[in-house]
Amino acid sequence: MKKIALAGGGKVGEMITELLIDSGHYEITLIDACENALARIPERPGLRKIKLNVSDTPALVAVLHGHYAIISACPYFLTTAVAQAAAQAKIHYLDLTEDVASTDQVRAIAKDVPTTFIPQCGLAPGFISIVTTHLAQRFEELDTLRLRVGALPQFPTNSLTYNLTWSTEGVINEYCEPCQAIVNGESCTVPALTQLESFSLDGIRYESFNTSGGLGTLTESLQGKVKNLSYQTIRYPGHAAIMKTLLHDLKLAERRDLLKDVLEHAVPITYQDVVLIFVTITGTIGGRLIQENYANRIYNREVDGKTRSAIQTTTAASVCAMLELVRTGEISQTGFVRQEDVSLDRFLNTNFGAVYREVNTMPTISAVG
Repeated sequence: MKKIALAGGGKVGEMITELLIDSGHYEITLIDACENALARIPERPGLRKIKLNVSDTPALVAVLHGHYAIISACPYFLTTAVAQAAAQAKIHYLDLTEDVASTDQVRAIAKDVPTTFIPQCGLAPGFISIVTTHLAQRFEELDTLRLRVGALPQFPTNSLTYNLTWSTEGVINEYCEPCQAIVNGESCTVPALTQLESFSLDGIRYESFNTSGGLGTLTESLQGKVKNLSYQTIRYPGHAAIMKTLLHDLKLAERRDLLKDVLEHAVPITYQDVVLIFVTITGTIGGRLIQENYANRIYNREVDGKTRSAIQTTTAASVCAMLELVRTGEISQTGFVRQEDVSLDRFLNTNFGAVYREVNTMPTISAVG
């Protein structure tokens, strides 16, 4: 039985707690500065709760002694504090951050650690890098990779056509920060909320646009190997235009706390959501220009009579799968580990990774020329 510290008692933290304890391999020490967040998660055998601000590094290090690993499900701006505590306590570290700067700091912290540090273990970044790398390995030469991911309400009713399904801070951050890309073989950054695209899946219209962080470390891994690489977030049509008005015209990008307050008071949470994953790869196989597509749609589900959102489930399952691969020795590397270094087959073969297998997955291959 491994003792795991979990920093962050939000929606995803609650799901991680359930998945790990139910597996029978883990005990959880749940850490959060908010008494209400801790109280909301039901008491159960194998769960211990501690009220603590994770930015108090000495106090967090003291708690971590005797633990096997810590998972950070905290907002992105607390990522570095948790990673520093994990390094001092000499335990394994995993997080869910999409923030590029935070991941760079985790990489620096992980340079000399004797344990495994795996940031960006969610859906995107996270699973999207693993499945893209798996598909790309079939190609002799890569031309263009388009990664598109979205967590959407099944029943949108407001003009944003959106409900809060995960971290509000995370959504605002990815709409504001520069986005990594490879264009004509060169690594670059492009503005968020730009390069609007429209497409249909199964007769439903969507839009997608640049957002920050979803590529993880793929731009670094694929530099010199692909001509074009991009990541975009999927939403229903019209969403990007409203967010541009809020963030740029009303300058709420400069007042993120105010925007968070507005969104959380006006836009309800929903657990009736769907996660869309859509990857298109173009390159050469056997001297022919080939396009391969991966599309996956994952819906919310009932777990022990309680509705769990699709983004809650996929995000929690991803980080739990990575922890399982560390526990079983299938990830044995110390220091910084990239998502794309992990085998898709091994990921999917964990009990947690099965979330991505159980739904309608539709890979297609077609000749372009």
